[in-house]
Amino acid sequence: MATKTILLDVGGTFIKCSDGREIPIDSAGTREEIASSLRVALGDAEAAAVAIPGPFDYEKGIFLMKHKFAAVYGEKFADLVAPASPALRFIHDVNGMLLGALQEPILKAYSRVALITLGTGLGFTYAVDGVIQCSPMGSPALPLYNRPFRDGVAEDYASKRGAMRAWEEVTGKPWPEGQTVKSIVGTPEGEAAFSLMGARLGDAAAPLLQELGIECLLLGGQIAKSFSLMERTLRESLSAVDSLKYLGPLPDLDHSTFNGLRSLL
Repeated sequence: MATKTILLDVGGTFIKCSDGREIPIDSAGTREEIASSLRVALGDAEAAAVAIPGPFDYEKGIFLMKHKFAAVYGEKFADLVAPASPALRFIHDVNGMLLGALQEPILKAYSRVALITLGTGLGFTYAVDGVIQCSPMGSPALPLYNRPFRDGVAEDYASKRGAMRAWEEVTGKPWPEGQTVKSIVGTPEGEAAFSLMGARLGDAAAPLLQELGIECLLLGGQIAKSFSLMERTLRESLSAVDSLKYLGPLPDLDHSTFNGLRSLL
């Protein structure tokens, strides 16, 4: 009989499951609230591959985040879901996304491939000859989000926060309460804001991409679905990266993480 498996993409508000479920999870909740959501997501699976943000010990399965999931800091994922005892594999969510993308035939032509994710935060990881480069605990080897840029760091200008900042600069108005980044897509102000954010993303990322000799740069995350609005200015700001041969969104933007997780089992 085949082993019953499941793939989980753990975020701060939902756990996306490979069987189509989305299980609410409160990353600021109590230990039992977090544990309960994890148990529901796992169900009766006998094996699971889990994508989860860091800091996290990906070999031992230990939560090390303090900005979220603080109630389970230092605890093992396996202990939280007991008495269930599925075989567990873990990967950083951004690494999982790139792992899925690396299975695409189009990427076989490139030795050095990087992924930037644009969402609530700014993620970055890269691979050399098909091997994702990781820190000793399994997180991406080099961060982009905290690199000094303008009067802050890169994430201030390229992320949900960056889109809000760009919109405020373009319109001269404060970001309305309740307005989402998705809601500005298709408006003249939104197009101008995305264009500005594309230029700033490129300016912030170019030195790191040049340093690493990146040949292929992919974009993932929800904001990457608006790649066409950023493409022109992003390309212009990356024009000095002489190693770069390809720039575009993930080939399978909605399923890349699950594709990566599937390869772990």
